[in-house]
Amino acid sequence: MVEPTFEEIESDQVQARAAWLYFIGGMTQKDVAEELGITRLRVNKIIAQVRAEGLVRIELRLALGSSAELEQRLKQRFGLAGAVVVPALSDPLAQQRTIGEAAGELINGMIGGRDIGIGIGWGRTLSFATRRLTARTSPRSWVVGLMGGVTRASDTNTFEVATAIARSLGVECHYLTAPIYCSSIESREALLHNDEIADVLARTEIADVALISCGDLSERSPVTALRVVKDHFDDISRLGAVGEVLGCFLRADGTPVPHFLNEAIMAMPLEALRLKPVSVLASGGIHKAAAMHAVLKGRYVNRLVTDETVARILLERPA
Repeated sequence: MVEPTFEEIESDQVQARAAWLYFIGGMTQKDVAEELGITRLRVNKIIAQVRAEGLVRIELRLALGSSAELEQRLKQRFGLAGAVVVPALSDPLAQQRTIGEAAGELINGMIGGRDIGIGIGWGRTLSFATRRLTARTSPRSWVVGLMGGVTRASDTNTFEVATAIARSLGVECHYLTAPIYCSSIESREALLHNDEIADVLARTEIADVALISCGDLSERSPVTALRVVKDHFDDISRLGAVGEVLGCFLRADGTPVPHFLNEAIMAMPLEALRLKPVSVLASGGIHKAAAMHAVLKGRYVNRLVTDETVARILLERPA
């Protein structure tokens, strides 16, 4: 068997990346050429060849070697059962879309034909997962929002994301109809006296699959716009918070900050997240690297979907 030359391997990788950026990343041929440092004519020839050979579904038929290596290293470093690394894109929305779609593709193979409960977090990245959810689950399956919601509608709100996932799968949806953060620990306890809310919270813990994202503490994060978080932002920052997952603020070592906000969350506990048979963190972008590392360091999830840039940053940090 003749081993491929370095030039052949390099050519295959350029072809795979060009096709991925064009068909999956939604970039123009001009943008692809600039991104890869090749001519537009070469990009045009690659796209034509890929179409002619029936390889339009690039994510299935062409492997990105460097991504495969990063996936293996992430699994080993953080004790993950699975990892998917997509190419880094300069457009933040396109990056969220590709990560979300990859996450949807990942869980597709885990839910087909089964009686299964699927827990959903919040964030725009997760809203894109519906594009790849083609599996047909049992009619007895269900979706549940893993956390309370916010008072304004958006495609990042838990209610909207969970509804979209349930509609895509054709199953019923259960909502934790309470705010993400209660005004006090006592008010949270009072809400839990409502049997329906208590039942849904219990359902979050028995869900077989959890699909979540995480947030940083910058202005671009939806959690920092909440009034209760604004009121206590300086306090949680001084306590070392680097981000949040399911509304719980984490320090760099993955432990929750000792603040009442973490006691007043209406969401599935992180300890329950650790026990899930399948728990997927789908997130990317350099601004989220610290928060993602905290989630991984805390061993809250067993699968990861992210982009190449963040994957390298995560691997540079101590496990």
